[in-house]
Amino acid sequence: MTSDEGSSPQGNTAYMRLLGELREGRLAAGDRLRETELAERLGVSRTPVREAIRQLEADGIVTHVPRQGASIRGLDYAEVMELYEMRAVLEGTAARLAARAASDIELEELYDMNRSLAALGSTPQAFALNRQFHAALLDAAKNRFLTRSIHSLQKTMMILGPTTLTQPDRAEKAVEEHFAVLDAIKARDGALAEAAMRTHIETAQRVRVRALRGQSTRTDSFDGDLL
Repeated sequence: MTSDEGSSPQGNTAYMRLLGELREGRLAAGDRLRETELAERLGVSRTPVREAIRQLEADGIVTHVPRQGASIRGLDYAEVMELYEMRAVLEGTAARLAARAASDIELEELYDMNRSLAALGSTPQAFALNRQFHAALLDAAKNRFLTRSIHSLQKTMMILGPTTLTQPDRAEKAVEEHFAVLDAIKARDGALAEAAMRTHIETAQRVRVRALRGQSTRTDSFDGDLL
């Protein structure tokens, strides 16, 4: 993830920490970003916090609400669907390119990571390793422009909060879906690898929508912001 070139090292650190809190669900859509409170929590002055908020706004993660200030923006139903559609397209393309470009060593590493993921189950370590798996597969595709596009999309995806691997049985099924992608890459079948990755992302999309519907049932707000 790239950062604002005009930001200080402290500003970049604050930015990365806030992204981490967003990914882990400690920050959620609708949360206000109060500079004084964040500065105290992060152990920095208000200037780096202001820089971090500006970077998050440039990413499309933060919005300014009248009389409230900066807050994490919400995503409506259509935006969630569009995000997953684009993720399926981009990561499907990554799998197809990896079938052509991945080295045997890269493929072996991906298999090893997925076996480790299977052993970890639904744990914080597994969530981190799953991100590493997708990043390694993207690296194996060897296309810098695709990498840049996926990284941009991933930032917006963070608004949705923790990974779908937290949902019951999802971690085990995700591992099976990963193996299907890897087997297609190993066979150097780009079309099959792309189809398998699209299936993986679309399955995650269905899990996400079910979870969001569950949240909206409690808040009666499914037609508006999902989070």
